[in-house]
Amino acid sequence: MMPNTKITAMLVGATLGFAAISATAMAGEADVTAVSLRTGSTYSFSVTVRHADEGWEHYANRWEVTTLDGKVLATRELAHPHVNEQPFTRSLSGVKLPAGTKEVRLRANDKVHGLGGVELIVDLETGKSRRADGGRS
Repeated sequence: MMPNTKITAMLVGATLGFAAISATAMAGEADVTAVSLRTGSTYSFSVTVRHADEGWEHYANRWEVTTLDGKVLATRELAHPHVNEQPFTRSLSGVKLPAGTKEVRLRANDKVHGLGGVELIVDLETGKSRRADGGRS
């Protein structure tokens, strides 16, 4: 018995359409996966970000250094997609932090989802980081 080609074509078309629509969601949010820092009169942060960049319309476009309650202290803009470089690490130097700051939060943003991926908290004295509460797995 030969399959009904109209039904097969409709199923294939629906599957391809669904795949195209859900591809944006598949890229997910941008995750901070590692951080290292150098101290002195100012701080330098090297932050590793993982995101399934898809091109100019959907890529990780920045990462931020914030206080634990979310006040942005410094931002590293990411000027282009990193489709073939995942994860990637970029640095930001000359960051001045408020006196008495003991820990900061590192978070990444992507053009479609905004903030929301895995965030890390780094202890400025030891340089050790831990995953922030509320980050996705």
